[in-house]
Amino acid sequence: MGKLKAFLQRKDIIFSGKRYGIDALGAMAQGLFCTLLVGTILNTIGQQFGIDFLNKVIVTLKSGDNTITYTVGGLASAMVGPGIAVAIGFALHCPPLVLFSLIPVGFAANAMGGAGGPLAVYFVAIVASECGKLVSKETKIDILVTPIVSILVGILLASLIAAPIGKAASAVGTAVNWATEQQPLLMGILVSVIIGIALTLPISSAAICAALGLTGLAGGAAVAGCCAHMIGFAVMSFKENRWGGLVAQGIGTSMLQMPNLVKNPRCWIPPVLASAITGPLATCLFKLQMNGAPVSSGMGTCGLVGQIGVYTGWVNDVASGAKDAITAFDWVGLVLICFVLPAILSWAFCQVLRKWGWIKEGDLCLNL
Repeated sequence: MGKLKAFLQRKDIIFSGKRYGIDALGAMAQGLFCTLLVGTILNTIGQQFGIDFLNKVIVTLKSGDNTITYTVGGLASAMVGPGIAVAIGFALHCPPLVLFSLIPVGFAANAMGGAGGPLAVYFVAIVASECGKLVSKETKIDILVTPIVSILVGILLASLIAAPIGKAASAVGTAVNWATEQQPLLMGILVSVIIGIALTLPISSAAICAALGLTGLAGGAAVAGCCAHMIGFAVMSFKENRWGGLVAQGIGTSMLQMPNLVKNPRCWIPPVLASAITGPLATCLFKLQMNGAPVSSGMGTCGLVGQIGVYTGWVNDVASGAKDAITAFDWVGLVLICFVLPAILSWAFCQVLRKWGWIKEGDLCLNL
């Protein structure tokens, strides 16, 4: 037993909640941000401002009769699996050969996981990283053994667990789908809270919304929930993270807070409560609908994709005759639901929890 402990210590393999629940999750959020979210932002900027370079197809792949094209943003988004896997490997202090081997492992796990791809990559990358570290530099042909072991373990595990994880993530989508069939008040609360939580968790809220085709009032509630978490965390943690944190969370991702939420789940209460309020306001009062691309329903304020999706939906509705015009009331509702109310409500709830001692100084600090 002593020899095994010494061996694991030499390999820097530490079985702890901090290593896997905080360090790995934090790295995962950064990997997601640098690929999927940045790619989405670049695509949105290119489309809305007509920037040729960002809209230009730079890579074309052919497979039989199918042709897949990628823009700059599209390529960045397509690398979400490898990005997350390498980020996790870096957080786990993987040797170079193990770290680089996680690129195909992350791609495979994300592809097999479907809507739960990022979550599948999280589990698979941890196991592949640790197994690769076990054999690293233990043989004279390390340059062959280490990558082969890391890749085979990772892809084999992905083939076993990625799809079930994807189905589990889709179960969240089923709950959302059920909520959309209810009356606006209940639907607004459930959809807003569930999608908002999914946005912050290591699963793809955008992929869930896209898979379900979440548009209309349900899409509007999803936007409200995502904004409540992104703007909420950005504002309530401003004291700790200042402007960098405000931007990273407000137009990036609230998933950056996952390590802090593992340490203190009570930090989640303010944005969840805010989403429970803004969701039904969106569906019942402002009739906020997402009639743009369904994926935008799960993006919140990331690159303002959610708001641009609502706006493009308005434009399409006006063009088709489904809507007479874009009114001042539409704009007021969009600004209140997406920015003003999430900021005010989350900050107010957070102040109460700080006074109660449920949220303490530094609990929301990000390692940016």
